[in-house]
Amino acid sequence: MQDQTLDFETSVFDKEYITLGDRREAIVRGGRHLFERLPQAFDGVRQIGVIGWGPQGSAQAQNLRDSLGNTVRVTVGLREGSSSMQEARAAGFCEQDGTLGEMYEVIAASDMVLLLIADSALATLYEQVFAALRPGTTLGLSHGFLLGHLSQIGAGFPTDVDVIAVCPKGMGASVRALYVQGADVNGAGINASFAVHQDRTGHATDRALGWSVALGAPYTFQTTLHSEYLSDLSGERAVLLAGVHGIVESLYRRYRDQGLSEHDAFRHSAESVTGPISSLISKSGLDGLYRSLDADGREVFADAYSAAYPVGLELTHEIYDEVRSGNEISGVVMAGRRLARFPMGKIDDATMWQVGQKVRADRVPSEIPLDPFTAGVFCGVMMAQVDTLIEFGHPYSEIANESVIEAVDSLNPYMHARGVAYMVDNCSTTARLGARKWAPRFDYLLTQQAYPAIDSKEPVDRTSFDAFEGHVLHDVLRVCAELRPSVDIYVG
Repeated sequence: MQDQTLDFETSVFDKEYITLGDRREAIVRGGRHLFERLPQAFDGVRQIGVIGWGPQGSAQAQNLRDSLGNTVRVTVGLREGSSSMQEARAAGFCEQDGTLGEMYEVIAASDMVLLLIADSALATLYEQVFAALRPGTTLGLSHGFLLGHLSQIGAGFPTDVDVIAVCPKGMGASVRALYVQGADVNGAGINASFAVHQDRTGHATDRALGWSVALGAPYTFQTTLHSEYLSDLSGERAVLLAGVHGIVESLYRRYRDQGLSEHDAFRHSAESVTGPISSLISKSGLDGLYRSLDADGREVFADAYSAAYPVGLELTHEIYDEVRSGNEISGVVMAGRRLARFPMGKIDDATMWQVGQKVRADRVPSEIPLDPFTAGVFCGVMMAQVDTLIEFGHPYSEIANESVIEAVDSLNPYMHARGVAYMVDNCSTTARLGARKWAPRFDYLLTQQAYPAIDSKEPVDRTSFDAFEGHVLHDVLRVCAELRPSVDIYVG
């Protein structure tokens, strides 16, 4: 079980409490009106070094630069000769004004270092990074992977620096897109969690909150670095990525077997999940999606949910065990050593994903079906992840964001625009490895256990659905929806 005794003090931002179910959590609401407080939050920080130009590094460097203006210099640090140098220059960072440089030089010169390189690189390079940090500086992470790796090998962070985390609950492209799209809408952006792992300067909390506000987070909630990596790694291996991948592949085959054309099978599976189902959950929650169905649709939803939930619960528990045991972290580190020889292939040449390209090209949004069977399967697996994280004591804000909000407000809209296969082939290495490992498990168990239970002559056991309508998640999502920005992400 995780420790639920979380609270924080800030001298810069306005802390408030929200009630989620039977718990009270402290948060900070974001907004561009708070940018004027950022110099105070970063008091003593003359330079923030953003190390890495992956999806998070590029998005966060640009958001921070745009929010901070001339008050704090934001400098990007990359490996000597990195192919990303030109991309950073194109975004306005350059060597001549000191906003682009070699990573270790940037680390040594920065008062706050945001380490946003790939997880496998973190495992390889952390000693050199730590050696380059000056005492009294702040080390920032956007993922708890490094803590998990250090714990496994019996190492730790330097004791003379702050260690904080700000973890946006969305992919890097969403972090940048919503910030830009919401330029005229106060509070538009991606939610984030924050954690203070070490506070040696006494400024760690305000710097973490300032970082989150500067990224454009509509609201920032508290977690621990340990809790974050358990929920984040588990979530992307479950419903956020691997789960949705396995769900739609299993449904596509099922609908084809039932006689639907390739085009219609894709519309009733992947298009339905990433389109109307995700949109309804985003605005109205899982219970709102269920209530939107007619009487016959609710019966179909209930049976599909009841059959899919046990599969989701079993697999999410297994995934969680693999993450907290260190097996998933070890697997990522070992894969990092193999990838030069055995690079990951793409999945988008498979028939289903080729069909998907044609479907998206001919898409009429108003004609995408809200399939109640698809909705029930998706929500059953999603709620199973929620219940797993509740059982292991994670904060409700973290559970809602890692299981629902990140999916329907960040990841699924990208999948809707470009395809589930695109997401699986273009996300972080850690997530791509997880999707390839766990998606087949969701696919197989749904196909082998959930769907036969529905197709048998016996009534489906609805025990799991009996808890659905009164579930605490619905109240949690309603409160979170009040903090949601009015801007929906647009993916061109």
